[in-house]
Amino acid sequence: MKRLALSLVICLFALPLQAQVTDAQGIALHGEAKYKPGFTHLDYVNPDAPKGGEIRLAVVGGFDSLHPYILKGEQAEGLGLVYETLMENTLDEPNSAYGLVAESISFPEDRSKVTFKLRPEAKFNDGKPVTVEDVIWSFDTLKAKGHPFYRSYYRDVAKAIKTGPHEVTFIFSKLGNTELPVIMGQLPVIPKHDWQVKKFEETNLQKPLGSGPYQIESLDAGHSIVYARVKNWWGENLPLHKGRYNFDRIRYDYYLDQTVAHEAFLSGRWDFKQENIAKSWATAYNAPSVRDGWVVKKEIKNQLPSGMQAFVYNTRRPIFSDPVVREALAYAFDFEWANKNLAFGSYRRTRSYFDNSELASINTPSAEELKILEPLRGKLPDRVFTDEYNPPKTDGSGSNRDNMRKALELLGKAGWTLKNNVLVNAKGEMFHFEILVDSPAFERWIQPFMRNMEKIGIKTDLRIVDSAQYQNRMNDF
Repeated sequence: MKRLALSLVICLFALPLQAQVTDAQGIALHGEAKYKPGFTHLDYVNPDAPKGGEIRLAVVGGFDSLHPYILKGEQAEGLGLVYETLMENTLDEPNSAYGLVAESISFPEDRSKVTFKLRPEAKFNDGKPVTVEDVIWSFDTLKAKGHPFYRSYYRDVAKAIKTGPHEVTFIFSKLGNTELPVIMGQLPVIPKHDWQVKKFEETNLQKPLGSGPYQIESLDAGHSIVYARVKNWWGENLPLHKGRYNFDRIRYDYYLDQTVAHEAFLSGRWDFKQENIAKSWATAYNAPSVRDGWVVKKEIKNQLPSGMQAFVYNTRRPIFSDPVVREALAYAFDFEWANKNLAFGSYRRTRSYFDNSELASINTPSAEELKILEPLRGKLPDRVFTDEYNPPKTDGSGSNRDNMRKALELLGKAGWTLKNNVLVNAKGEMFHFEILVDSPAFERWIQPFMRNMEKIGIKTDLRIVDSAQYQNRMNDF
């Protein structure tokens, strides 16, 4: 299912530099794109999958906006189904993209610009064609009025210009950023004519117009939203879309918390759940619907990058600005004990931002990685060049005295001293901070961490807020 995402491209754009690339239907960040011109469908789909029916899904929280491209508001789930981008990534390649609204991409050897040729058949769901003017307006508006992310993401793009009836060219303001062609392929195309009487920088609950496979059929603000598959959608027969977007309707119902949502699932109110809480997987499915076979419980090997789940410190706060302090706090978190006692031993420690992928950091830097790192020697910690990253480890008994001593040792180097069981700095200020989460499910993991920090004189407060408050706090940190 397509999701709206603010993606970060983190690898080098690796098409050949020897010649101009023209009319490429697919691009790869590493090597060559898997799918060649003339491919009929993606390998991981059933091109003959039946269409019809409805799938009901759940979201915890609420929503007050149908505008996904600004900072304000809590946007509804599934809005990515309404819009299309110039190109789209596949799920069976690390970093490859293929023409979607654009049928081809070209750029010169020096990567000073990139040109996209639009598909003449691409249409918005009111029947009007997707034009070069829509693409240029989307870029200009997102950069000027959209989420701050876009201003940062497009900072090296000087302008967008029309270079043909169906061609748009992005001119880059500086050379050397080899990722820019693919970054611009991720540009969502927004219909200019639909925003002539609406303020782009304001939230709204008006049904948005896009060129994607679904449009909003109905909604109950903050409670539910239903998407209906677009009949005779222009992109239905593209090889990239064969066998996809098969449900006639996709419904998202909103629940106040995970507990209520789970009970609704067991009673048949929604259809598919990805369980990511080990305790729940082990203990929360002893229900008649499971025993009677109405709910099928199945473990599936995760072949996608796992992402990162971790404690993230706000380094704008002076208390966390010293990396030695942040390292010290890692010694107070006893993952082995928590995994055994809280997760039935089912979790594996996160060691990279890109775990479970070929991009994960493994062992010490390779020769190729050292070529990139060497110019930064002296600016990076020496350990980056010589040591494999391994988080602190315990025996899982709960008695992690060695790690606590190490934490105090590091804190001492950073200027903190334990006095009368309180950790203070040279000014006598207490080491005190708040931990912010948006779900009570995290509390059982955080409380042992807080108790360990208390043993070395650190005072912490746990604050649990709803998703809207959490987003507001994240935006204003």
